[in-house]
Amino acid sequence: MNKPLILIIEDDKAVKNLISTTLETHDYNYHTASNGESAILDATSNNPDVIFLDLGLPDIDGIDIIKKIGSWSNVPIIVISSRSEDKDKIAALDAGADDFITKPFSIDELLARLRVTLRRLNNMQSTTIESSIFNNGDLKIDYASGCAYKNNEELHLT
Repeated sequence: MNKPLILIIEDDKAVKNLISTTLETHDYNYHTASNGESAILDATSNNPDVIFLDLGLPDIDGIDIIKKIGSWSNVPIIVISSRSEDKDKIAALDAGADDFITKPFSIDELLARLRVTLRRLNNMQSTTIESSIFNNGDLKIDYASGCAYKNNEELHLT
């Protein structure tokens, strides 16, 4: 995976700046959105690798954003919220979030959870690539590229 793109959806400027600065320091690409509407537009346009999402946005509740994005994308969503009750965590996870961090949070923990999520994403992508190749003796079919090989020589099929 090249440099991953992280979408930060956070309306609190101080928290958004903290996360942005941390990601920049650790050489991640990122975009930011301060409300749900611009977040959904950014997620649609830029296809981020991971989303950091605050649940308490001014226009759309974070749970609804999880559901909307989850209806067309499998992007991992890490919730970062001051909502600390079990019911809120369970609601976010049941709606489709992949992880939940309660504010205040440790930057080291945030980065560790991001690394775990990216590692899981990388493993899923590797498995997908591997499963798109069929091997049987001297015959190899690469479904992703649409090529077939016999004895490592490309077959020209019509």
